[in-house]
Amino acid sequence: MQRNRLAAETSPYLLQHADNPVDWYPWGSEALAAAKRDNKPILLSVGYSACHWCHVMAHESFADPATAAVMNRLFVNIKVDREERPDLDKIYQVAQQLITRHAGGWPLTMFLTPDQQPFFGGTYFPREPRHGLPAFRDLIERVAEYFHGQTAAIDAQNAALLRAFEQLHLRPVTDSVVLDDAPLRQARGALEQVFDSRHGGFGRAPKFPNAQAVERCLRQWYATSQQPAPDLKALYMASLTLTRMAEGGIYDQLGGGFSRYSVDDFWMIPHFEKMLYDNGLLLHAYAEAALATGEALYSRVAGETADWLLADMRSPQGGFYSSLDADSEGHEGKFYVWRRDEVQALLTAVEYPLFAKRFGLDRDANFEGAWHLHACAPLPDEAADGAAIDAARRKLKTARNRRVWPGRDDKILTSWNALVIKGLALAGRMLQRADLTDAACAAVDFIRENLWRDGRLLATYKDGKAHLPAYVDDYAFLADALLELLQNRWRSSDLRFAEALVEVMLDKFQDADGGFYFTASDHERLIHRSKSWDDDSLPSGNGVAAQVLCRLGYLLGELRYLEAAERTLVAASTAMLEHPRSMMSLMNALDDFLASMQIIIIRGTPAEAGRWAREVGALYAPSRMIFAIPDDAADLPPALAARAGGPDTTAYVCTGMTCAAPIADLRTLAAALVARRSL
Repeated sequence: MQRNRLAAETSPYLLQHADNPVDWYPWGSEALAAAKRDNKPILLSVGYSACHWCHVMAHESFADPATAAVMNRLFVNIKVDREERPDLDKIYQVAQQLITRHAGGWPLTMFLTPDQQPFFGGTYFPREPRHGLPAFRDLIERVAEYFHGQTAAIDAQNAALLRAFEQLHLRPVTDSVVLDDAPLRQARGALEQVFDSRHGGFGRAPKFPNAQAVERCLRQWYATSQQPAPDLKALYMASLTLTRMAEGGIYDQLGGGFSRYSVDDFWMIPHFEKMLYDNGLLLHAYAEAALATGEALYSRVAGETADWLLADMRSPQGGFYSSLDADSEGHEGKFYVWRRDEVQALLTAVEYPLFAKRFGLDRDANFEGAWHLHACAPLPDEAADGAAIDAARRKLKTARNRRVWPGRDDKILTSWNALVIKGLALAGRMLQRADLTDAACAAVDFIRENLWRDGRLLATYKDGKAHLPAYVDDYAFLADALLELLQNRWRSSDLRFAEALVEVMLDKFQDADGGFYFTASDHERLIHRSKSWDDDSLPSGNGVAAQVLCRLGYLLGELRYLEAAERTLVAASTAMLEHPRSMMSLMNALDDFLASMQIIIIRGTPAEAGRWAREVGALYAPSRMIFAIPDDAADLPPALAARAGGPDTTAYVCTGMTCAAPIADLRTLAAALVARRSL
């Protein structure tokens, strides 16, 4: 008897399929036992709630009773949310690419033996044959026949696949590795090779934002900025990319925030889903670029993106939801696009021509007979004209808010929240907005209260239920965010939380040969324990972990952390040289390690220590951290308690493990920092 088992799940994606006629299981022991008991292959379908083609395949196949009947008869069917189970997604995405020699993506459709071994797969399959793809129902019948008739071939393929997995992340490492800037130079050249000098970005359509590459370019420029020939091309690559994205349709010109990617080279037409992690990363990138360049556009985009996060993505409890769907009312982008007559009816005779010129309504329609807004002309010089455009934007946003909204995935993920906390913290400092710091602190408190249990993190939360053991990304990203937030507002409990996260990371995730596995040592046993150096849509967990260990190690004078950071970078050194473009997070960690982080501790009253921190923090310095610690702060670790305040506000400047004499004058402190830059 058919029984769909998804109704009790927390994932909105799984709940979207709870009424399918397919006998779906969530991943777990019940499904795996059923496959072994009945000797049926597993049909594993992996997606996420904001995925357009996941919706298409669900409508065409999973909601179709005839197709569901075949699936139920021939397979044990398992539905997985890739955002809740990135461990499974990582394994089977790689398996699909190894087996089919085609790129992965979502929906991911994999066929497994009852012992979880993949033997065939793909991504989207249509209901009827088209675009060189077989009809899904025909395909699954042939796959089931192959499973029962070709056992020996499947066993041989599985053995080869497991060998490939074991070799996948192995790199030759010798004891003679010395960390130097060779990978950074390789990364600089690799980015320039794929840089789009006309439209910005790295690579061609479909064009994805790459916040880590932007940060690498800014760091490269900064490192050379005092030299006779500074690397202005690196600054140009970062600036053009950020500017073109901010002007493009990938950026929501009315509501703020970024869509997932652009389908063209011009950043004009996005895939309209809005993901929390993209916006956390890009918020940080724009705030950092604003700090580095003083460019008003970057400050505005950072502020508007932060406003969107707080208005549309924050839960009442303080955590942040995962995504907004690409579709509304069954059509991709319907919420965001406009008819010309709609806009004319909403705006005055003065506003419309200015708005139309600025955002392209005086040109041909660019999205299925309608207009998706992107900046086609510069802002007018006249202040009154700029004010009219801003008034028009507000009117259209108000009208748009009355439309049927895209669906929102309201689960709260630890790792993605950490990226937002970090972005809000830097934007809060750069824009001097206490509300952004407040929101970041509230999100930390939400995680500590709801997703930190018995000294371990959980990965996901929804409707009062937190579950699933956290991954290395959760620990590394959150520790990184805490170090960023502590520079806004000192809370000793946040430092202790960061230390606790790092200790779990070292105890449960560390590889003795260097680096960190994606899952903990006591995680559910899967066919492979992933360990990856590469960035994908998220920064590399290993890269962020190495950076956190370096920064926290210097802050606390903790050699264990610095040694673990060094082991990670040594283990990744060959990979960084061979594949520099995909390892920007590790490059930035290496940059910190080679630069010997500068730590500035300012002790005094909250008001005065904070003022000093704001003054010296107005300078862009990517390998510097500044902490204003009130004189009455409690529960400080020995390395910080020893740097006590006095009758006057006092600053301690440490580079690596070497600290200068205390400084009790703000001008002297600023002069010392400028002098260090000119060395």
